[in-house]
Amino acid sequence: MSFSGKYQLESQEGFVEFMKAIGLPDDLIEKGKDIKSVTEIEENGDQFKVTITTGAKVMINSFTIGQETEIESLTGEKIKVTLRSQTCMHEFTSHCIDDNAVVCTLTLGSLVYKRISKRLA
Repeated sequence: MSFSGKYQLESQEGFVEFMKAIGLPDDLIEKGKDIKSVTEIEENGDQFKVTITTGAKVMINSFTIGQETEIESLTGEKIKVTLRSQTCMHEFTSHCIDDNAVVCTLTLGSLVYKRISKRLA
């Protein structure tokens, strides 16, 4: 099943606790907790481009499975990662529920942040 498409956040669990744990300032957590972000995923084999628009903030990350790349984290830091498969990056997993929804789960220790997004296009 292809990830390609545009998705809008439908629901999320654990947002505030997770964002506090990764060091996001309280004012940004408060602003972001009710925003329905839009994620656009372009998939071409092992190459991905992910554009996340949250209010006025746009974060774009491109990567190839199995190759080290620098991406922007949720806190705005640039970090180097190597994605080993389409569904796993250390504490990040993403999978299609069906053709119309994607679930992303981020885990940090015992904290879990889960996002469910519905396909727009």
